[in-house]
Formats: sequence, structure tokens, C-alpha cells
Amino acid sequence: MRSLMRNGIAVALTALVAVAAPASASATSATTDVRIITFNDLHGNLEPPSGSSGRVTLPGGGTVNAGGAAYLATHLKKLRGEAPNSVVLSAGDSIGASPVISALFHDEPTVELLNQLGVRASVVGNHEFDEGIEELRRMEHGGCHETDGCQFRKSFKGANFPFLGSNVYYENGIPALLPFSIEFSGGVPIGVIGATLKDLPQVVTPEAIKGLKFGEEVEAIDRTAKLLDLFGVKAQVVLLHQGDGSETAGPDECKVKPGAATAIAQKVTSKVDAIFTGHSHQQYNCVLADPAGKPRPVIQGASFGRLLSVVDLKIDRRTRDVVRDETKAHNQIVTHDVKPDRAVQDLIDEAKTKAAPIANKAVGTITADLADEGAASGEVPLGDVIADAQLEATQSNGAQIAMTNPGGIRTDFTHLSSPAGEGDGVVTYGEAFAVQPFANIMQTITLTGADLKNVLEQQWQANGVVRILQISKSLKYSYSTSAAQGARISNLTLNGTPIDPAASYRVSVNNFLAAGGDGFTEFTKGTNLSGGPVDLDALIAYFGAHPGIAPPPADRITVLP
Repeated sequence: MRSLMRNGIAVALTALVAVAAPASASATSATTDVRIITFNDLHGNLEPPSGSSGRVTLPGGGTVNAGGAAYLATHLKKLRGEAPNSVVLSAGDSIGASPVISALFHDEPTVELLNQLGVRASVVGNHEFDEGIEELRRMEHGGCHETDGCQFRKSFKGANFPFLGSNVYYENGIPALLPFSIEFSGGVPIGVIGATLKDLPQVVTPEAIKGLKFGEEVEAIDRTAKLLDLFGVKAQVVLLHQGDGSETAGPDECKVKPGAATAIAQKVTSKVDAIFTGHSHQQYNCVLADPAGKPRPVIQGASFGRLLSVVDLKIDRRTRDVVRDETKAHNQIVTHDVKPDRAVQDLIDEAKTKAAPIANKAVGTITADLADEGAASGEVPLGDVIADAQLEATQSNGAQIAMTNPGGIRTDFTHLSSPAGEGDGVVTYGEAFAVQPFANIMQTITLTGADLKNVLEQQWQANGVVRILQISKSLKYSYSTSAAQGARISNLTLNGTPIDPAASYRVSVNNFLAAGGDGFTEFTKGTNLSGGPVDLDALIAYFGAHPGIAPPPADRITVLP
């Protein structure tokens, strides 16, 4: 595989040499227009996502239903039809954490979709590594799964595009992925640089990235941009799988909460003309000054195929560089008021038909929506139910408390029947899989009361990110955001009894958290580890044992002044 990577880089460098000569003076126009169309964090959502995950917030706070691969394909064709010189890209997490109709087949249907959409390059997101680097190689180059074979179709040809990662290396420093690709459009070369988040090891299980390391984003992008520039590729865009938070705003507003992506975008070399971000599942369309003071777009298109991020570049044919002042950007909503693409719908129907015997099996019932959003404290009804399920599933380990990470909850349970016709309030295997798709393994560890408090204090992290853990009903506490970092938690109780800092407690978490994922390094202090079921199995068992689950009251976490 490493020799293949070296050969791939050599091919890319050979392509650079081929474009190094100046542009022809016989061009009929001084400039050419090129449209870059990108989506991010699709996560195998072939069908329109449900609940809040399937809506886009409009200016003023209203919402519209959006998403679905067949609608996305139609909107994409329209956007390409408006601009003959177009390039389609992905800003990462196209696969992984996917609904059951893709995940049952190791996301082969989603890769086929990306091929149909004409994707030319994709940066790797963290979820491209969910099943490890070798499985990522299979996604790119094809072949059947080493354990399950080819289950979707008789063979799998892989992606028609490269997965990029300029800051992904083997431990010996050799690049593990191509750092860039070159796309020719409008008679000019355009460099596409991919960089994923340097903190990827914090959000992926250690086994999945064994033997890899992830470098600084700015350093990798600048190094790659310099190389492209040296060989005459002046028009450059970055696919950055890192994002910022955002306030409630429309798709083309710039109400970001500046974080990692903003910091990177402000530092990246002026050779880069546009930055497409991802990872945070937010929608924003910003113009930020580069280090030379020139404006450039920094844009993200929510997630799950609800938006297409469009940047129109005007490129000088002589210099091959972007006329920065004439760049235009917008986020196109993937609305449902267009005719779904027939070929893509056929692909979706094929995947649904093959997955149906498993996906449509009923596993439980609910009395109302179980949402992944709720109280101002960060406690959500679905998080409560999942934590309770994990506590119940690990009772044989002596578990007293269960805690789960919010990023492990991928969508809502809706009371309304799906189009499969299972009936209102019926929860199917496919719906449960969509909520908990990672196949994380439950683990019960022993923590002291002091360790437990420290875990909760880590919900407020140094980079400004806040991740409120979802907790079982046995645990309650209060917090104050006005208190100092590390001193926000109080009134910590277990079944009504105050937690003793010196006492030991049995706490169940998934293996991702147990390894310190999402920055919760205090979990690594756990001792006496006992294994448990897969998190999805725990949830399904809980539904089977408790028919008619209602949203629990939001009384586990209290916010103090």
C-alpha cells in the first residue's frame, strides 16, 4: 500500500509538470469562470434524513425540509447546467455513521452515489477511518470486504476519485494519502488540497488509526500550496474537514462562533483562494481576510446532503490565478420541490430493497418523539433513554452510572411512521441503527468520585467546545457556566446520595469514551474494566424490555446562575 501511495504522489507530480507551461495567449477571453460545488458530512444519507436532521434553518428562524440523494442529484445537475465549467468535491465524512441502507453494505451504495454525482476528489473526515485505513483503501480502490465479501452487488469497483489528506502520515513520516489533486476546468488547472482535523485521534477509536499520525492543518496546507504554486497551479481550493460552531442563522449568513476552522482559515497561505469546511455540521457562508488581507470565502453546508456549497471563481487565463474580488459564494438548499433524479432513486431503491428484511423489523415502541435536542442544560430526551439503556445492559458488571457522548447520537426517533409503513410509534431496527450506527462496545470501569467530577468538568474544553454528556437517571448534578474552568460542577449525587470524592463507582461508557475520546481523558483513569454489549444491542434490548417509552423529564442536569 505504501508503494502505491508513493506512485500516486509521483503521478500527481507528473501532472504538475504537464501544467507548468504558461497558458496559451490565443485564449478568446482574458478570464474563465469555474464553479466549485461541494457538500460535506453526507454520512451515507441516501434517503431524506428525518426530524431536525432533515430541515434547514432559514433567515428569520423558519425551516424547510431538505436533503435526500435523489433531490441532491437534481439540484447538482441544475447548478452544473448553469456553469459549464464545474467541479464537484466532498469535504469529508461522506461515509461512516450512515443509515442502515448504506451501512449494512459497508457504505458501498454511498460510494456508488458519489461516483454517479461525478465527485472528483474528497478530503478524508474522521468517519472515513471508522473501519480503519485498509477499509478506506478498499473504498477508494475497490474489492470485496475481507470478512463479509461483496453483499450489495457481486463486485465493488471503488471510488472514481481520490481521498485526500495532506496532513495524514504513517508513523515514519511517509504520507499515507495523496495531499492534493489537480482538476482541469475552463482550460486552467485547479489545485484541490485536502486536510483533516489534527485532533482526529480524539474522535476515532485508537484501533482504527493505529500506525497513523495527523499533523498541523496550516503547515500541511501551506506546504502543499507552495508545491502547487511552484509548478504553475495558481488557482487553489482547500477541502478542510474542520469547522466552527454557528448561531441560528440562514444558510448564507456568517454567524459563526469562531473556533478551529476560523483560526486555520485566517492563517492559511494567500495562495489558497477558497476554503470549504466540514465536521461541525453547521451552515455558514463567510468571507475572511487571508494573511495578505485579501478576501476569500469560507463556507460550510450543514450535513446529510441538505445543502450544496457553491463558489464561483473567475480565473485569469494568463496568470492562471483567481480574480479574488469577483469570487461569489452561496449555499444552495436541497429542497424537495424538484423532481428526484431517476438513476439515483433507482440506486436508493436497490439499497432499500436489499436491506429491508433487517431494516424494517420492529424492535420497540415510543409514545412521542425522542429528540436529540432539548433542555438548555444540554440534557436531551434521547440521550436520557440511551444512557438508561446502557446502564441496564451493564448491570451484570456492577454498573451504577452510564454516560454517553452526544456525538454518538446521530438522529431522532420520530413517532410518525416512516414510509415503510411500520405504524406510528413503532421503532424499527433501521431507525435504531440510524441513531447508534458506530457499533461501539460498552465497557464498565471503576472511577473515584473525584475522577467522576473531573470527567464532568471536561465537558467545557480548552478550545471552547462544550460537549454535554448524556447520563443515566441514577446520576444528577448542577453546573454553573459563570464558575471558573474546573469548578463548574456541584450537587453531584448517585440515587440521591452525594458522591464521595474518595469512594469508587462503577461507570459504563462506550469504548470510544473509555479511550479518552472527545477530549474526555479522565475516563482513561478507569480501572477494573469489564466488557459489555454493542451500544446498539443495548438500546434494542431496552426497547424490547420497555414498550411504550416516553420522553423522560429533563431533571438530571440543572443549570445554576
